[in-house]
Amino acid sequence: MDADECTQQVTDFAYNVFSQACPSRATLEHVTGRWGSLTLGALSGGALRFNELRRHVDGVSEKMLSQTLHALERNGLVHREARPTNPPHVEYELTPLGREVTDQVMSLIRCVEGRMDDVLAARARYDAR
Repeated sequence: MDADECTQQVTDFAYNVFSQACPSRATLEHVTGRWGSLTLGALSGGALRFNELRRHVDGVSEKMLSQTLHALERNGLVHREARPTNPPHVEYELTPLGREVTDQVMSLIRCVEGRMDDVLAARARYDAR
């Protein structure tokens, strides 16, 4: 697919992520940002509690995970269920839209992981120059 075909496909939608004012750009940023994609990936295996998510997404701070979950929930990708128990029991899971988006994100993650030997070789060539 060349650039013109890609542009044509993008313009077939009501929204255009390449436009600065388009609301789809913010959603894309939440989905593809480091913590968004990792959080979605972690939830691809099923519902998790906050601390389970935090352990699964190594390196994320409590504050950043909380902000990420709020953004993903606001965008309709994650559902937060709070059960009125003592202590409160809160679980996060993907919505149907979240599962669809996460399938695409996981394809990208698997591609990157599967091609890391090539990436590392490219880095070494670049750094050697």
